[in-house]
Amino acid sequence: MNKRHTFALFCLLAILAFAPRQVRAQDSADGARKIVFKVAPQYPNTARNIGLEGSVKADVLVAPNGTVKSVDVKGGHPLLALAAQGALHQWKWQPATHESHESVELKFNLHDSR
Repeated sequence: MNKRHTFALFCLLAILAFAPRQVRAQDSADGARKIVFKVAPQYPNTARNIGLEGSVKADVLVAPNGTVKSVDVKGGHPLLALAAQGALHQWKWQPATHESHESVELKFNLHDSR
């Protein structure tokens, strides 16, 4: 191989190494599983007392049978995130042939929690 081919191959490999990965079909938002059971998170008293509002974003790993395997909080105040995690672990999705990652956002609003 000459230098030009070697350089072109090196560039192509570098591009492929840093290119965004394709989203697997089971992880796409288009194929999101339906939720069959939800538990509302308990608004933490400390958060309520200081007037804390906001939302918590999480990635939920759902087993084939629809139960929650794990919850990975992606954003939100730690006080609210703890309450969201506790509730999300009780949720149930419809069964599927594979596990999936489901994106969830829970909103905490003082006016809606009374």
